[in-house]
Amino acid sequence: MTDFRAAHAAASSWQEAADSCLAQLGPVPPALNVGFLYVTDRFAGDLAEIVAFLKEETGVRHWTGTVGVGVCGSGQEYHDEPAMSLLLAGFPEEQFRMIPPLTEDSAPLLRKHGDWLAGHDFHFGIVHGDPRQMQLPALLQSLAEATHGFLVGGLASSRHGYALIADGTAQAMLAGILFSPEVAVATAVSQGCAPFGAIHEITECQRNIAVRIDNRPALEVLREEMGDVLARNLARAAQNIGVALHVRGSDTGDFLVRNLMGVDENNGLVAIGEMLEAGQLLQFCRRDPDSARADLRRTLRDLKARAPKARGALYHACVGRGPHLFGPDSGELRMLREELGDLPLAGLYCNGEIAANRLYGYTGVLTLFL
Repeated sequence: MTDFRAAHAAASSWQEAADSCLAQLGPVPPALNVGFLYVTDRFAGDLAEIVAFLKEETGVRHWTGTVGVGVCGSGQEYHDEPAMSLLLAGFPEEQFRMIPPLTEDSAPLLRKHGDWLAGHDFHFGIVHGDPRQMQLPALLQSLAEATHGFLVGGLASSRHGYALIADGTAQAMLAGILFSPEVAVATAVSQGCAPFGAIHEITECQRNIAVRIDNRPALEVLREEMGDVLARNLARAAQNIGVALHVRGSDTGDFLVRNLMGVDENNGLVAIGEMLEAGQLLQFCRRDPDSARADLRRTLRDLKARAPKARGALYHACVGRGPHLFGPDSGELRMLREELGDLPLAGLYCNGEIAANRLYGYTGVLTLFL
C-alpha cells in the first residue's frame, strides 16, 4: 500500500486553506485513490466546490467525509474557525467500495455492489451521517447486517449545513466507504469518563424514564451514588455526571454514556437521554478533565500495543471533548501525537460517534490503518 499523506490548514477562504493543504501534500502519486476530507462548518456552503477542486488538483477519485464545528490533524485542532483536514491513501481497487448516499435503507448499496459484498465474509466501514435523521441508528444496524460489517465514524456537527461527501456531495442519512478484510485496521474507543459505584439494574422504566432501579425509586439510587454534596444540587451535578448503559452481549464491558436529562423529585423519577429497557444494567459515571485524560492515555497505550506499526489514522471525537475536556492549545490531539507519534491523521469533532455499529456520545473513536 502506498504511504498515507495528510494535511490540515486554517484560512479565511477555502481556496487558501486548500492551497495550503496541497502545498503540504506535495506531488500526489497516482496510486493514492481515496481521500478523507473534513471541513469546519464555516466552509459548509463551499463543500461541493472544495471536493471538486481537490479531485481535480490531486487526481484522487474517491472521497468521503463531512462537516464539523471542529476538525483536527496530527497534533492540531481547529475549533470554530474556517479550516479543513484531509488524509489521502492508496488501496487496491478490489479492496474497497464507496457507500453511495443512503436515504432510507441499504438497498442502493446492495444493488450497486452486491457481487463485491458477496465475495467477502466481513467488511470494515468508515461512515458519516446526518444527526437530524431519527432513523439513523436503525440504518446503521441494517447496513452492518447487510455487509457483515464493523462500522466506525461520526455524525456531522454544524450550524450551516450537513452535507455528506460521497465522491461528490449529497444530502443523505449515511455515506462512506467499505473495505474488504485485506485492509488491516485497529480501532479503539475512549469513553472520556470513569464509571463509579455499583452496577445497577433498571427494574421499571417508561421510554427514557427510569422509574425503579434495583426495585427502588430511581432517584433514591441516584442520590445515594452521588453522595450528599452533589445530591443537594442535581442540576449542577448533571453537568459532570452521566449514565453508563451497559451494552447487552458485550464481552468487553462496553457501555454507552448518556446524559441525565432531569429528575422528578415528587415521584422519584430520573430521565436519561436514551430509550431504556427493563433488565438493562447501568452505572453512573463521572465526566471531567482528569477522567478524560486518564481514559484517553490508557486507550492509546492499549491500542499502540495492539498496533505498533500504524501508517495512517482517522479520529472521530465528540464536540464536547477537545478544549472542553482537554484544555486549550490542542491538548487532545497533542496527547494522540505523544502516544502514537506524528502519524498522518485527519479527524472530525462530531455530533455523535460511531463504533461497533452503534452511536456513542462523549467518545473519541480512533482508527489506525496498519
